Amino acid sequence: MAGIELRSAAFNDHAFLPDRYAKAGENVSPPLAWSGVPGDTAELLLLCEDPDAPTGTFLHWLVTGIDPASTGVDSGQTPPGGRPHTNGFGEEGWGGPQPPVGDDAHRYFFRLYALPESLPLSEGATADDVREAAERAALADGTLVGRYQR
Repeated sequence: MAGIELRSAAFNDHAFLPDRYAKAGENVSPPLAWSGVPGDTAELLLLCEDPDAPTGTFLHWLVTGIDPASTGVDSGQTPPGGRPHTNGFGEEGWGGPQPPVGDDAHRYFFRLYALPESLPLSEGATADDVREAAERAALADGTLVGRYQR
């Protein structure tokens, strides 16, 4: 599968996310930029998850329907053309890191998928369901990992 380069001006891959993006900080999404989206992409899907959460993988951000011609998103914004979904906090859009105090640093996987068509998401689909469906359908994808600890 082809690769999308996903990066952020706010943090490097596998580096710590600044506090402003955390739930207890300003709780704004970090800026992201991408390149390498295949020309036959119908839409992009963005997912951010914490696989280190004590209750299992926790969804921090899910945005579908992103314009495939877009090249990024500014901090605190929804990607162009995107539709934000409910996160693990029960809120629409971004929900910043909030790992338990004293835990080792958690990892936050930002994944961008180039899709040939919209995914048929059923009501109540879990983050795992969405990620698995996106992985099966993707023309290309890219991953950026941030870390956070309280």
